[in-house]
Amino acid sequence: MSKEFFAKRIICMTEESVEFLYALGRSDLIVGVSVYAVRPPEVLNHPVISAFTHANIKKIIDLKPDLVIGFSDIQKDIARDLIGEGINVYISNQRSLEEILSYLWGLGHLIGEVQKTKEFILKLQNKMEWAALKASKFKKHPRVYIEEWDEPKIAGIRWFSELVELCGGIDIFKERSHSGSKALERFVNNEEVVSGNPDIILGCWCGKKVDICSIKNRPNYSNISAVKNGQVIELPPEIFLQPGPAPILDGIDQLLSIFSDYQTK
Repeated sequence: MSKEFFAKRIICMTEESVEFLYALGRSDLIVGVSVYAVRPPEVLNHPVISAFTHANIKKIIDLKPDLVIGFSDIQKDIARDLIGEGINVYISNQRSLEEILSYLWGLGHLIGEVQKTKEFILKLQNKMEWAALKASKFKKHPRVYIEEWDEPKIAGIRWFSELVELCGGIDIFKERSHSGSKALERFVNNEEVVSGNPDIILGCWCGKKVDICSIKNRPNYSNISAVKNGQVIELPPEIFLQPGPAPILDGIDQLLSIFSDYQTK
């Protein structure tokens, strides 16, 4: 099919579509991005049209996109307003690693880059297989608490939980992370964390810096192995909370490094 039928002016309201288009060598399609899009550095040259929960509708209209890409039900109101203006909108809701790959596959078709997308997805799959092989050689598998937000406390989203397990950890709230698609279904409390006694706490707060001291000083956290052994670790949300290539391409390396170091503890 001729590429003239595919999207030529794309606005990306979250980071993962930006990174994917750059990875495929199609940054020329991007006409606007989210303020949270920071990878690769060249993305800063694009006009900013949105945050995560709000967007400049007039600016988007003025940029004349033929496709606006967003993520999750949180952006449903933005999508409604844009659709009301006659703009094509694609909102995805991927929650697992498998769904991330499926999302990228669909996006590749929307821009007419099927072969490049196949090759890129194969690269991601190979990275995950490599990680599983590395993790299979670990003798110790740490119990891990992923904290995505502090008040209320929210355990890690499913793809983050799956990455931890893939890289050799044991997510103490795996069942909650895998069964709930909404953040409120992943709420946890101090008592549950203390009872879970994680060996490692991975703090990855969406939109703000992790306060490690405040975590250590929570009621009874001094009894947790992770706190006793200095294993409260901050991870970058722009990597791990991005439902796209970043947690696989870069997140895996960081987790394997942490769990490899744990082998000597």
